[in-house]
Amino acid sequence: MSNTFLSEFLMITNIHSILMIALLIGLFFVINKMSKKFKFNKLMIISIFIGLGLGILIQSIAKFPQKPSQITWINEVTTWYGLFGNGFMDLLKMIVVPLVLVSIIRVIMNMEEKNLGKLTFSSMFMFFATTAIAAIIAVIVGNIFDLGSNLQVISSSEEIREITSLPDTIRGLLPSNPIKAMADGNTVAVVILAAFIGIAIRRLSKKYLDIIKPFMDFVEAFYKIIVSVSITIIKLMPYAVVPLLASTIASRGIASLFDVLDFILALYISVAIVFIVHLLIITLSGRNPITYIKDGSKALILAFTSRSSLGTLPVTIEALTENMKVDSGTASFVTSLGSNMGMNGCAGIYPALVSVMLANIAGIEMNFTFYIMLIIVITISSLGIAGIPGTATMAVSVVISGMGMGTYFPLIGAIIAIDPILDMGRTMLNVNGAMTVAVTVDKLLKNNEKKEVKIA
Repeated sequence: MSNTFLSEFLMITNIHSILMIALLIGLFFVINKMSKKFKFNKLMIISIFIGLGLGILIQSIAKFPQKPSQITWINEVTTWYGLFGNGFMDLLKMIVVPLVLVSIIRVIMNMEEKNLGKLTFSSMFMFFATTAIAAIIAVIVGNIFDLGSNLQVISSSEEIREITSLPDTIRGLLPSNPIKAMADGNTVAVVILAAFIGIAIRRLSKKYLDIIKPFMDFVEAFYKIIVSVSITIIKLMPYAVVPLLASTIASRGIASLFDVLDFILALYISVAIVFIVHLLIITLSGRNPITYIKDGSKALILAFTSRSSLGTLPVTIEALTENMKVDSGTASFVTSLGSNMGMNGCAGIYPALVSVMLANIAGIEMNFTFYIMLIIVITISSLGIAGIPGTATMAVSVVISGMGMGTYFPLIGAIIAIDPILDMGRTMLNVNGAMTVAVTVDKLLKNNEKKEVKIA
């Protein structure tokens, strides 16, 4: 009975297990102390090195075994580490549905009236288009790198996927039962529901503002609350990074880092290619791409270092209005919208690469239907992802849930653990995408005004 209690319930049967768990708890106290001295970005980097060192320490104590998963005490340690690492990821999944729902409702109901039709349609079309392009590029790069293929844990024969026609695939995105969609984590259906609610609020506010005003106030209040909850959870990320990275190294060995390095390389190559696509769009808008980079460099550098699209917003608007002479209303509207939708790096490239990797790991066949579905899910779900550090993980959760791969979410622990390295490039591309859309839409609106003046 005592052996069963220790091995199957308590999951501690070895002195090494006790020491490694105690060491992790001690490191949490160290991180807590450092949090008062270091900013979040630096603390995340430090946590990565701590997690790396802890994982190597476990491996060295076990004498770098070929098959770490066959060592009992390593399994016990990784199980306990999973309580903290995977528990953090569960908290992120917890807030995905309410965050997406309220963010989209709020964005739509707060749109300004001035030239709203053209401005809104042009901006959203550009954001969706660039996000889709970013996702396609990432899918191609992810397949070239063959991400996750050497980590396959489920054979394709064990994971059978029924091939669904494109019409049925698109129909499956509609929320026939919104409550069930929320319970199942079908975030694409939540996006569609939120869009209908937001449009209804705008329409009814013209005649029944006094009646629906309490609900609008509730949406604003709930948005602030859910964002606050998100920030609170994200602040726990340094504590989660340590056990996530340590557990990955301990359970798979040092060689597992090379798979992560492949992912980093794939992501930054994708970022570079999409950045070039942005410059091509800028060139087609009549601007010199070199001058554009020079004018927007301050915002791009701040985005890279701060890892926050929202935090960079004032500098982005200043770069557009002062340096690029974009209309202030257009700049404010587009960049604000771009902080909650169409983020090419966090909501386009990143989910696409992770989806390709998870499909390879799980042995899921990636056929034409899979790719079409993936691009549709990524494009639609890019609406409503808040531009704050750490929410790219929520974007991933949204997409893989929409693709029916939500059960494989814990398999990306190694990627989550090195998130700051990935987030710098992603955020810079997010801001660059917003500036590209602002410049393009501004040019389009000004051309339309000139045509209207000539006609008059």
